[in-house]
Amino acid sequence: VSTRKYRRSLDTLPPELDERGISKSAVSRRLVAETEKQLDEWLGRELGGIDLKVIMIDGLRFGAHVVLIALGIDSEGKKHVLGLHEGATENSAACGALLDDIVERGVRVDQSRLFVVDGSKAICKSIKARFSDRALIQRCQVHKKRNVRDHLPDDMQASVSATMSQAYSTKNEATAKKQLENLARQLESEYPSAAASVREGLAETLTVIRLGLPAILARPLATTNAIENLNSSARSTCRNVKRWRDGHMVLRWACAAMNEAQAHFRGVNGAKSGMAILIDALLANDRKIDGAVDEKKDAA
Repeated sequence: VSTRKYRRSLDTLPPELDERGISKSAVSRRLVAETEKQLDEWLGRELGGIDLKVIMIDGLRFGAHVVLIALGIDSEGKKHVLGLHEGATENSAACGALLDDIVERGVRVDQSRLFVVDGSKAICKSIKARFSDRALIQRCQVHKKRNVRDHLPDDMQASVSATMSQAYSTKNEATAKKQLENLARQLESEYPSAAASVREGLAETLTVIRLGLPAILARPLATTNAIENLNSSARSTCRNVKRWRDGHMVLRWACAAMNEAQAHFRGVNGAKSGMAILIDALLANDRKIDGAVDEKKDAA
């Protein structure tokens, strides 16, 4: 309820008891104090004890503000909100600050992980700058299809989107890549911007296929929908906020929304049968990198 309507939501007290702390200002002060405390606890949590295998990064909009969210998935398929960072856009500075924060709180940079992102070049650059080749990046397929559709007339959007979905649903990376390249060639002459969008970051939209993940796990890890689904929880938690005063207020409410959403998190579909395959792929990438490092040392 809004602070103005808090009193009417309470049960009536016996006549011998006096009401207190129910005015708009009193309720507001208590809310600010409690959400400040919650925010401090969240932003100070140690993350080293979470066996992270996947990190998703995407932004949620609160008025004119964007809150970048890092959502982690552990080896058992359980989800964890790792961190928040408020900014005006999803630029490299904001993403870098978010990544630096979770690294400082215990996320190791010497272990391979799958990063699922919306396709922002700034986010990808920030990830590579900190995790280098140990970051296996999956570009969100939903965002990619949306970006391509934006370059096309209405009567072509459905068929092109269906073609891309068909490519993404294949189990063979080479087949999927060939289908997408054929689509780009078909669009090249009349819609060059759409063709360029198909080709841009094409390999990174197929990472879950290249890793050999079963379809039941590849589907939820091929998009940032897990973070997008937090939107509904955020809208519900913040439905009575009419004006965002500043970025700190946004962070307090975003934290409250994430805390509410996390209480209802379910495990990732396909984790039981497919997570072991992902873990093996990540370990293989570590061995490849460590082997290359050892070869350089021997050569030196």
